[in-house]
Amino acid sequence: MPGAVPVGLCALQDPAGGRVISRLGVLLMRAMAPLPLSWVRGLGWALGWLLYFVIRGRRHVVRVNLDLCYPQWPEAKRRALVPKVFIAFAQAWLDRSWIWHGTPQQVRDRVRLTGALQELQGNEPTVIFWPHFVGMDAGWTALTLDNPRPFMTIYTHQKNKVVDEWILAGRQRFGNVRLYRRVDGVKTVVSALRGGTPLCLLPDMNFGAEESIFVPFYGVPAATVPSLSRFARLGRAKVVPLLTRITPHGYDVQVLPAWPDFPSDDLEADTALMNARLQDYIDGMPEQYYWVHKRFKSRPPGADPVY
Repeated sequence: MPGAVPVGLCALQDPAGGRVISRLGVLLMRAMAPLPLSWVRGLGWALGWLLYFVIRGRRHVVRVNLDLCYPQWPEAKRRALVPKVFIAFAQAWLDRSWIWHGTPQQVRDRVRLTGALQELQGNEPTVIFWPHFVGMDAGWTALTLDNPRPFMTIYTHQKNKVVDEWILAGRQRFGNVRLYRRVDGVKTVVSALRGGTPLCLLPDMNFGAEESIFVPFYGVPAATVPSLSRFARLGRAKVVPLLTRITPHGYDVQVLPAWPDFPSDDLEADTALMNARLQDYIDGMPEQYYWVHKRFKSRPPGADPVY
């Protein structure tokens, strides 16, 4: 699971001089945990607007992503969505205060696991397709809070050790979880997957052209890791989507039915199908997707950069 620190909170990511500020930031998040949700969301609304005005580089990234993915929209509609993206992003980030430091009952009251819950029962090998909606950590918590079944994911460490330790502690707070590093290798993960531990994958980011294949994402060639299909085939596993949605009362975490036609014998076709289905999920809540990421940074040979 990528552990990206929010854009705009750059001091928390500074490996040289940011540790003191990082510790203060963690203390602030702990202090916010008991606050009413409306207060936390109000602070997130203000932080989102601040980031929108201050972090011009990321504002440009969001605009480019929306221009590429929604060219059929009027320009005014795309521009109006940009601050909403920053607000949802900031609100979800501040929600980690109570997700990681609030009482278990507080989390139960605000995070609701819904949908095809039968897909999570038993010991059938399962890969959970977990797209980068901003509330993804609420989804992980919903899975692990009261579920005796173990879960695993792949974690990318942060440069800042204070933030790294905080994120790791938050994601290991509940349940029986395993966070593997990329250097741990595929065999360890596949063995656990075949043994009945669901693997949560977030393969919808740009991890570089070396590990990826170019398949359409909203009609634009996007470097996409084919890990969803690969792990499903190696683990002889079904693929179950998990969507997280911010609501006024907290989060709805929806488990969708397993894909009946996935994986196939065609890695590229599977990865293109994953992106196509992801588009449908995003279209239902476009302001909550992780548009701050440079999804099209890697380009096919001969293609011009877009950012």
